[in-house]
Amino acid sequence: MTTAKPLRVGMAGYAFMGAAHSHAWRTAPRFFDLPLQPQLTAVAGRNADGVRAAAGKLGWESAETDWRRLIERDDIDLVDICTPGDTHAEIAIAALEAGKHVLCEKPLANSVTEAERMTAAAESAAKRGVFAMCGFSYRRTPALVLAHRMVEEGRLGTIRHVRAQYLQDWLSDETAPMTWRLDKGKSGSGSLGDIGAHIIDTAQRLTGQKITGVSALLETFVPERPLAGNLVGLGGQGDAGADAPRGAVTVDDAAIFSARFDGGPIGVFEATRYALGRKNAMRLELNGTKASLAFDFEDMNILSFYDAAESPDAGFRRILVTEPEHPYVGKWWPTGHGLGYEHGFTHQVVDLVNALAQQRQPEPSFADALQVQRVLAAVESSAANSSQWQKV
Repeated sequence: MTTAKPLRVGMAGYAFMGAAHSHAWRTAPRFFDLPLQPQLTAVAGRNADGVRAAAGKLGWESAETDWRRLIERDDIDLVDICTPGDTHAEIAIAALEAGKHVLCEKPLANSVTEAERMTAAAESAAKRGVFAMCGFSYRRTPALVLAHRMVEEGRLGTIRHVRAQYLQDWLSDETAPMTWRLDKGKSGSGSLGDIGAHIIDTAQRLTGQKITGVSALLETFVPERPLAGNLVGLGGQGDAGADAPRGAVTVDDAAIFSARFDGGPIGVFEATRYALGRKNAMRLELNGTKASLAFDFEDMNILSFYDAAESPDAGFRRILVTEPEHPYVGKWWPTGHGLGYEHGFTHQVVDLVNALAQQRQPEPSFADALQVQRVLAAVESSAANSSQWQKV
């Protein structure tokens, strides 16, 4: 039995991200010694039957059909936002003004203006000891944290090149049905914000540098999709009949852009949900004056590293990031027993809870996420203006 003070969590949204966050809140205190004890107090969703079922399945004590009730309740300390992007600003600002800590999924908002309002609210709340964090969970992948350490230690020397891809294929079937992710009004953007935001944040995190300008292309391959059908995972099979109703896709299907960082490196970025055979290939490679490193989330326990002085003729060596001294890993399984997608969310909870207990700003802050939002906006602006160079 723990004697730690409780951290009473209310979560808005209970689908894909809601399930991942629920798992993290449940799991973190069972493997890590936390200074606060997370309690899954309430989950909110608009569908009464659906949210009650989710509460029972995911381990929440109670259910609400309006996120405003989470903020009104005296037994909620933190609001976890796992809803589509069009609701992030309203929920986060209301929660912070009510004195609730906030964890908000990425991208932070659907526009720079919304993200600026959220950041201002977070900075004001922080002065009162109320903190906000944006959920870029890939930051907590042990191999990527190890990569960050290597960069900070100077093992790569001066970074010259950044290559980043996020490749999926769940929209490759042109009959896959419409979802909120394909509606700009709800999602803000398509592959750019949904998965491109991750590689932007991770690239800036690894290098310790900000993107200052971009030249971009956006493409929508399938302009309409069936409104009805069977969802399977993120995609599925839509009703492709001749008379079946269809809806307009109002977001990008693919994004490609070149970039410059404030410390000198140049970068190339690609995000698509049409790369057949690539299921979740979030890839990054950094080339420096001394060494290079490379990572692919489809082999997430491996970091590839090349040291020009150590082994100039041997090429990259494979580091299996499962040793007790590797980031986070010592709290899990014996050496060689790999981690999975869900562990990044657990590590996110661990870092957030520790920061809250120490009354310090957790990372990434809303200000960090605002920087990503500004890059997303610059990409859209460049693509809309014949790929002209756009400052961030």
